[in-house]
Amino acid sequence: MSDAIKHECGIALIRLLKPLEYYQEKYGTSLYGLNKLKLLMQKQRNRGQDGAGMATIKIGAEPGTKYISRRRSNAPNYMSDLFDGVYRRFKDLPPEKLNDPHYLKANLPYTGELLLGHLRYGTHGENVIETCHPFLRQNNWVSRNLILAGNFNLTNVDELFDELVELGQSPKEKSDTVTVLEKIGHFLDDEVQRLHTWFKPDGYTNNEINDLIFKNLDVQRLLRRASKKFDGGYVMAGLIGHGDAFVLRDPNGIRPAFYYYDDEIAVVASERPAIQTVLDVHHSKVSELKPGHAFIVKRDGQVSEKPFIDPKPRAACSFERIYFSRGTDRDIYLERKKLGELLADKVLEAVDYDFDRTVFSFIPNTAETAFLGMIQGIERRLDDIKKEKIVNLTEKELNSKKLEKILSLKPRVEKLVVKDAKQRTFIADTTSRGAMVSHVYDVTYGIVENERDTLVLMDDSIVRGTTMRDSIIRIVSRLRPKKIVIVSSAPQIRFPDCYGIDMSKMGEFVAFRALVELLKENGKENLLQEAYERCKQMENLPKEQITNAVASLYNEFSYECVSQKIAQIISPDDIKPKVEVIYQTIDGLQEACPNNNGDWYFSGNYPTPGGNKVVNKAFVNYMEGKNERAY
Repeated sequence: MSDAIKHECGIALIRLLKPLEYYQEKYGTSLYGLNKLKLLMQKQRNRGQDGAGMATIKIGAEPGTKYISRRRSNAPNYMSDLFDGVYRRFKDLPPEKLNDPHYLKANLPYTGELLLGHLRYGTHGENVIETCHPFLRQNNWVSRNLILAGNFNLTNVDELFDELVELGQSPKEKSDTVTVLEKIGHFLDDEVQRLHTWFKPDGYTNNEINDLIFKNLDVQRLLRRASKKFDGGYVMAGLIGHGDAFVLRDPNGIRPAFYYYDDEIAVVASERPAIQTVLDVHHSKVSELKPGHAFIVKRDGQVSEKPFIDPKPRAACSFERIYFSRGTDRDIYLERKKLGELLADKVLEAVDYDFDRTVFSFIPNTAETAFLGMIQGIERRLDDIKKEKIVNLTEKELNSKKLEKILSLKPRVEKLVVKDAKQRTFIADTTSRGAMVSHVYDVTYGIVENERDTLVLMDDSIVRGTTMRDSIIRIVSRLRPKKIVIVSSAPQIRFPDCYGIDMSKMGEFVAFRALVELLKENGKENLLQEAYERCKQMENLPKEQITNAVASLYNEFSYECVSQKIAQIISPDDIKPKVEVIYQTIDGLQEACPNNNGDWYFSGNYPTPGGNKVVNKAFVNYMEGKNERAY
């Protein structure tokens, strides 16, 4: 992706289903769970660039001993800083203690059977240690302690916060993470108290009641009660002090979650390949957590997947497939190839089927798989062209030289754009920073023939278009192509996201800026004011009654017309080559990614009522000149 955006976080949950002695004997280490957690997080490091954290719980620890350990880091080298601090505890142990699971569990932190890791990609707020997950809600009652980490954004934090206040709470801040922690924590307290009240009249001691609470706490009921009014995309993982664990997924399946378990271990992660690699299991053994369901592991090791809220129409985030998730997942890899393949015909039309004078390349490196699919689609179309040429040869023309010329036709595929990962601009002053940004990418010279070749560049999406204009197009124009065709494997991003991706300001989207310019050029600027007034009229309605007041503006112009205007916007004024932009269509996206049809940022069809509220708020902010988030 040429425009960097912040997006979904990553989670990793592990429950060791055997005593630590088992792993010491079978795998030669009592730190088996800790080692697997580290690997799971490393394999998902694409999901977090701002920080990381982990926590463990020892099941059955003696009262008076520390059974919860947590460490977080927002250091530049957050992963190594996090685990260096954890493993430091074991570094100088003599072998007899390091290989003694009883000693480790009784005396050292991070040796519990429950482990939870989190990678943070903050969409807003400061990047301080306090914003790193997991979050901890402490209590002297073991069963009321709660550790929470997640990949989520809720659209109705204000509503949920007000409910907490009405319950008599005074949360320390109004953030979705703290609000969710306190919301689940409130109902955890309530469920524990309900069980205590139920068993007390039967003459049990308090310690005996504790054991009964551990056994009978209904995590499914707890999550159903706590999540009734959640509006957004979420995967939330929680550890309860006595040893229960859970991961819940939103009813639309917006955010991803996968799990695996056997008789030794239960694991949940944000991405399937992480589990496949770390545990060396086939992809068929890794299950997707169903929308509206929770993966629950009880203290006694019982594993289940249970519904906690009524499922809604599936709207799994398609951006996961286009860009965010690692392409090592078999399905994602094939979907990205299909996205590229579906653009082959449009690309060939744009270059007038001139294979001799067209160079095909991509913008590194996440677009490479879609580029491969596009090239394969072009090659298949080229095979048809070759067959047609051969069939149309006259008997006189049918000779080896003519055939060789036809058969030698192939796309000119080159790696022309290279990202200079070492380029740093934060130390530059404001005046020079812009010039330095233009050098984030470099190009391979001498391949494109001056003023004769057309250059086709595949990107996986174009959000703001600023990097495309100020860096990529400007620098590839130095190759002096006749024409530059930018191909996006994703459709036009027209609407803000509110479920985890940092795309909330309407005015930043190049597609929206193109729309505004088209409205002004065609004397339809009044439609902006009319849409603004519709937004204001719905501003104080319940979110369930709010509709998307912005979507109809795009109906004034064809998809291709908006693409043409985008091409003008991202074309620097001082370059010679003509720039054309080809976007994937929403129909093409749905064909390539049929099971991940969450496309609200492209279509404006939000899966939850809060989405329509957010898009209208983002538009109001734009019209009122407010440079602030819409949620």
